[in-house]
Amino acid sequence: MPMQPFENFSSVVVPLDRANVDTDAIIPKQFLKSIQRTGFGPYLFDEWRYLDHGEPGMDCTNRPINPDFVLNDPRYQGAKILLARRNFGCGSSREHAPWALADYGFRVLIAPSFADIFHQNATKNGILPVVLDEALIDELFTLASGDAPLTIDVDLHNLKLSPDGRAHIEIDIDPHHHHCLIHGLDDIGLTLEHADAIAAYEQRRATEAPWLFA
Repeated sequence: MPMQPFENFSSVVVPLDRANVDTDAIIPKQFLKSIQRTGFGPYLFDEWRYLDHGEPGMDCTNRPINPDFVLNDPRYQGAKILLARRNFGCGSSREHAPWALADYGFRVLIAPSFADIFHQNATKNGILPVVLDEALIDELFTLASGDAPLTIDVDLHNLKLSPDGRAHIEIDIDPHHHHCLIHGLDDIGLTLEHADAIAAYEQRRATEAPWLFA
């Protein structure tokens, strides 16, 4: 499934007040059998979200849920922003973790830090990881802990977040990642931007060295 261009949006924030959330917690190992990139959303945070043991292909509709896990709070249904603590996405480098987050519907992750490989995998799958200092993260958790959910306007084009009750927050992102997210370009999409040049090269090489194309 091709990456979709990142559009500005407004969403409530899911406050996942945990540090060192590893990729096995995001999507447990038994779900890694599939490489389809879709269908992982129902199993996101499976061991925290449900009270039974999940397996691939299970119908999650009637599974017993953990009422204390934040993702099961009705206030956060349909949320596209996840707020977490430091070192989010640590552990194994499985790309299934951002697949599961994206399939659930998350487009923005906010934390003080991310594991390096997870950060790369997230941006390559259309997710914006936003790194903010811990004091600001604490403030956002305070805003999100009120009776009403915290809502944030995300403006990637102008590199800013606008939370309820707070001034704009400027965000920093690598220019290459910014370009890819805005235009919906994964590694394949980036390659296809040069499709004409690739075709011209292949045509030239077929003339120069026809034996390579026999």
